[in-house]
Formats: sequence, C-alpha cells, structure tokens
Amino acid sequence: MKDLTRSIWPPALLDPSGLRAAVAHPAQTSGSDRADGRGQTMIIDKGLGRYAFADLLETAGDYMDCIKIGFGTAPLSKTELLLYKIEQAKLRGLLIMPGGTLLETAVKQELVPEFFDTVCKFGFNAIEVSDGTIELSRGLRTALIQEGIRNGLQVVTEYGKKLTGSLVDASELVETAEVDLAAGAKYVTVEARESGVGVGLFDDKGNCREDMLDGICRFVSDPGRLMWEAPLKHQQVLLLQTFGPGVHLGNIPPGDALALETMRRGLRSDTFGFGDTPENRKCIEYMI
Repeated sequence: MKDLTRSIWPPALLDPSGLRAAVAHPAQTSGSDRADGRGQTMIIDKGLGRYAFADLLETAGDYMDCIKIGFGTAPLSKTELLLYKIEQAKLRGLLIMPGGTLLETAVKQELVPEFFDTVCKFGFNAIEVSDGTIELSRGLRTALIQEGIRNGLQVVTEYGKKLTGSLVDASELVETAEVDLAAGAKYVTVEARESGVGVGLFDDKGNCREDMLDGICRFVSDPGRLMWEAPLKHQQVLLLQTFGPGVHLGNIPPGDALALETMRRGLRSDTFGFGDTPENRKCIEYMI
C-alpha cells in the first residue's frame, strides 16, 4: 500500500531539516547507519500488550530503529505475545532486544549459554551488554560482546551504573567505548535508566549536568557512536540542540516516539531552527 504522507505533503513540511528527503522508508536499513544522517531512536517497552504494540508500530514504526524489552520483563511476558512482538518488529526492519539486566542476571546465575540459546530461539536480533547492577571484568564484557556477534546478533553496550547518584566519568566512558567498539559493539549507550533522574548525566530533577556533558564532548572523538538514554522531553531537546538531529537517543517511552521525530525534523518549537536552511528560506520567499 502506498504511503500517501510521502506524496501529498510538500517535502519542506514533511521534513524542514531536509535530512530525510532521499529515504523512502527509514527502517529499511535494519537498525544500521541511516543514509539520511538522522540519529537512531531506541524505544523501551516495559510491558505493552498486543494492541498497544501494534498501535506503536502503525503510528511510529517508520521513525524507530530499536525496541528494547525493558530490563528483565522478557521472561515474564507471555511466550505468544513476545514472539508476536519480535516477528512484527523484524518485519519492520527494526532491532529488538531484551534489556541488559536480563543478561546480567544470566551472568549472576551462571546461565550465559542458556541465555544466548533462548534469545536466538525466540528470534531476537540484538542484545544489550551492560553492567549497571553487577560488576563485569573487562575480559568477560568483551567475551559477551563477541558471543553475541557469533550468534548473529547486533550488540549494543551500555556504560554506567544504575545506582542513584552514579555519575559519568568521561575518561572511563571513552576507554570503555573504545574497547567495546573494537570488540564489535555497534553503539555504546550512556546509562540514565528508564526514569532519567538521579543517575549518569542527569541530576535528581532530571536536569543535565552540563559540565559533565561538556567534559564528555571534550574526551569523546566520535560522539556518533554513543547513544544517550534520555526518556524525558527536555533531555531530548538538550541533546538534539547539542549534537543535532543525528544524535542517537534511547529509552524513549513508546508514546513519545512520534513527538521525538518531530523534534529531529524541526517540526516542533523546541528545535524549529533545524528547518532554517537556505533551501527552505528560498522556498518560503518564493511562496510569499
């Protein structure tokens, strides 16, 4: 069925930033780097039912890249429902993965081979390797990344602790990211939990510790390989204003997926300047 939104709306109204004009369907890249220069969006699913999940894909499936079945909710989900979610996400060209806490649990319970076997049987196409709750040695962290790749999974890693008050050490983040990426990880996520409050980059009110962000920017040579957990709108706005539409954002609530896309494109007041290009100004002048 033809997507009429792409044939009826003038391109400068569909995407004032002009970044997506050449891409017919953003999910075609199956979670890899996109040709349109727009960043990745990872959605966190903390327990959506079948219809809510279907609604999410219908309304915002074109504007997402990855769905994370949050923390350890995957084993608690009904098998039929979980299989449905995985199948539908993959049909859309999306990555879908269990939360990193589930792999941490497998490490603690000494069930890592069983974890990978089960993940592959369900059909997940990605995993998250993290140590937000436990301690992983550098050797084990690398081994888990490589095991994921051997099983045909895309690997996203996560830096940071979930304990309230935990901060981001810029030099440690850089060192961890370099080794993770060399081991085969696609992105390194900066921890902020699903709340975005009192951990990592954000203080106990959810506001960004901008001095910390500045420090990270000075240390990190390629911020394009980082994904920032930013569940709250003002956090997304700040990161978009800092890095532009190409910033990778994670732990986005399902109900905010479409709203985030409008900010990436300059279709919302917070990032309206993204549409302030010479081409767009010329188009407006011509219409006037």
